[in-house]
Amino acid sequence: VQLAESGGGLVQPGGSLRLVCAASGDIFGIYTMGWYRQAPGKERELVASIVSHGSANYADSVKERFTISRDYAKNTVYLQMNNLKPEDTAVYYCNSDLYEFYYSTRTIFWGQGTQVTVSS
Repeated sequence: VQLAESGGGLVQPGGSLRLVCAASGDIFGIYTMGWYRQAPGKERELVASIVSHGSANYADSVKERFTISRDYAKNTVYLQMNNLKPEDTAVYYCNSDLYEFYYSTRTIFWGQGTQVTVSS
């Protein structure tokens, strides 16, 4: 299983970016998909996640600014980030908790990460 991320970059404060993560490989079913981030010198933290039935969870620091969504047919998750702030600067990692085969237990996979920099 591979998680391919795209959409990071440099943006000014108040700007927007959309991150995309597509899962590929042996996938029987996906339970959750989500985004984590890690800033220099800090621990990795949950940004947002969405479970199979569509319920979403957000970190308090991004509520009302970020929106997570899924395309179930494409095994893809999106993170729309609006009103970005300098403190949102971090490497953003895609995460998925999924079943590779019908007989598998759930396994967590990670993407390579994409840099988001918010600066004027």
